Amino acid sequence: EYIEKIDALGGMVAAILQGFPQREIERRAYEHQQAVERKERIIVGVNEFTMEESGPKEILRIDPKLEREQAARVRDLRARRNTERAQAALAALEDAARGTENVMPRILDAVKAFCTVGEISDAMRRIFGEHRPTKTL
Repeated sequence: EYIEKIDALGGMVAAILQGFPQREIERRAYEHQQAVERKERIIVGVNEFTMEESGPKEILRIDPKLEREQAARVRDLRARRNTERAQAALAALEDAARGTENVMPRILDAVKAFCTVGEISDAMRRIFGEHRPTKTL
């Protein structure tokens, strides 16, 4: 039935562009949640056979000093690394991402050149962009 619906929309690419799969996922998730709330669908520990709460849980609070220390370690790493090697590794990653080459070896090269996760992610975002979910409701 779904295959017929997708074919009627012009194929999977057309269906995705029209938001069909996302709407279906959202609809099914909503129906599932409604069934859980009406107890038509029992989930042990969620809507049936639950235990008394022992009180509010303590929220983990991270000491701001740790953030400052980590930022200092990253600054120190960037100062100590071979900047030319790091930049070359990021440029090679971007080149691979523009084409059809497997980017994983280039990511590993960037890691070995002491590029940060943020720098590697930024390089990938410059080529591929960032996913922005379409609003379907």
